[in-house]
Amino acid sequence: MNEESQPKLERRACVRFRIPGATVSYHRLAALPLLKNKLEEAFCPLFDLSRGGARFLTRQPVPLETHLELELQIPGETVPLKMKGKVRWVAPYEGKNYPFQVGVQFFPYGEEKGQNYPGNLVKIIALEQKFIEKTTLDDKDKDEFIV
Repeated sequence: MNEESQPKLERRACVRFRIPGATVSYHRLAALPLLKNKLEEAFCPLFDLSRGGARFLTRQPVPLETHLELELQIPGETVPLKMKGKVRWVAPYEGKNYPFQVGVQFFPYGEEKGQNYPGNLVKIIALEQKFIEKTTLDDKDKDEFIV
């Protein structure tokens, strides 16, 4: 049996889900605290989310291993969910407006400097419970982002 005929195994431990209408604004985390973080892009479509990371679409590629702060704007929520993480992969995307997709792995949750606020994990779990059933019922081959 060759590699192509074997089913792909899911390596992620966390379930991914979609939130219709959710967007991401992001900026690079400054290496020095005195440097101001510059917004890179705003209101990029959030493709999917999990407890461990996010995939979103961008107009420009983001270098691998770049540390980012993401602001996830969730429809119906008044305050964006702020998460820190590292770019793990970047790939082309077939959309005209957003030709790249970026995968970010979230930093650990905790109270130490550089970690994500533990309350954000609670919020993501609540979002997961709200949207996971809808995601699994949707046609997975359908891609609403291709423009």
